[in-house]
Amino acid sequence: MNFSLYDFTSFNQWIDKFLYDHLPAFWAIAVEMVIIGVAILLFYALVGLFLVYAERKVCAFMQNRVGPNRVGPYGFFQTIADFIKLMLKELIYIKNADQLLFNLAPFIVIIASFMAIAAIPFAKGLHAIDFDIGVLYVIAVSSLGVVGILLAGWSSNNKYSLIGAMRSGAQIVSYELSVGLSLVTIIILAGTMQFSEIVEGQRDGWFLFKGHIPAFIAFIVFLISSTAETNRGPFDLAEAESELTAGFHTEYSGIKFAFFFLAEYMNMFIVASIAATVFLGGWMPFHVGSWTGFNHIMDFIPPFVWYIGKTFFVIWVMMWFKWTFPRLRIDQLLTLEWKYLLPINLVNILLMAFIVLMGWHF
Repeated sequence: MNFSLYDFTSFNQWIDKFLYDHLPAFWAIAVEMVIIGVAILLFYALVGLFLVYAERKVCAFMQNRVGPNRVGPYGFFQTIADFIKLMLKELIYIKNADQLLFNLAPFIVIIASFMAIAAIPFAKGLHAIDFDIGVLYVIAVSSLGVVGILLAGWSSNNKYSLIGAMRSGAQIVSYELSVGLSLVTIIILAGTMQFSEIVEGQRDGWFLFKGHIPAFIAFIVFLISSTAETNRGPFDLAEAESELTAGFHTEYSGIKFAFFFLAEYMNMFIVASIAATVFLGGWMPFHVGSWTGFNHIMDFIPPFVWYIGKTFFVIWVMMWFKWTFPRLRIDQLLTLEWKYLLPINLVNILLMAFIVLMGWHF
């Protein structure tokens, strides 16, 4: 087997061949699904824990503090200690809650983000499922998370939870439009909704640069809208502590609260991954025109490293948003979407379509 860090296709084919040679077809597929599921589960847990630590350190840097510094070197194991604490905390029984929906809501939220992460290409050949409508699939399944949030707020039988859930519903439904339309702008340029084809189309240059001004506008709108859609600050109206105690998850404790907490960070990772894949070339290296020597050096960096680097850059920008800007009011939040971002997006789509039609893109 010729295994390479630069292309995982041969490794995947080797595993596939090995399983089909030693097992019946049904069990070979079942084992492959289990392997992929366990891999995504481990990745989900590790990235979620790391992002909580990263957020604390970025917040501390912005506020001229140190951040976690006691548990482990540089406080690196602080999030693991917090996770163990949440696992051991009592699950409090809410007397007047709708028990079925109350217990189901956290699972809906976390399953929606699980389904979305399966379609993201991490490197060449490192892709759980490659739909020809990949962008549409991710937009569709990621929007299911709002159902879990609405159920959590309503079933808790708590007015603060209900207000937080209704805010979140209005916010996500509104900003989904801008997220979708900004992606449509790049789909027009790429000519496909398949993530692997979108990445391949950026071999000679990232769409952020190839698509001229409309691609840059779409990228900015996507960053703002996706920050709002994931209930991140300064758009965290659904969890406004000063008004709603903790918003839609006020009545949750222990592992159920941990599900909501983890899903928020993984949703941030998913939207950052989509931004890196669609606008910044995914796992493609950075190339500059005819700079052969420079381009050759860039090719030495493994694709997975490029993908992770771009994704964490977008995450850092989203964290920068949160710890720089004050929280918006609900009317300001909806005004920003319906009066500004949506009209800008619609005009931008027409502009991109005209540029593609005239062949003015790189």
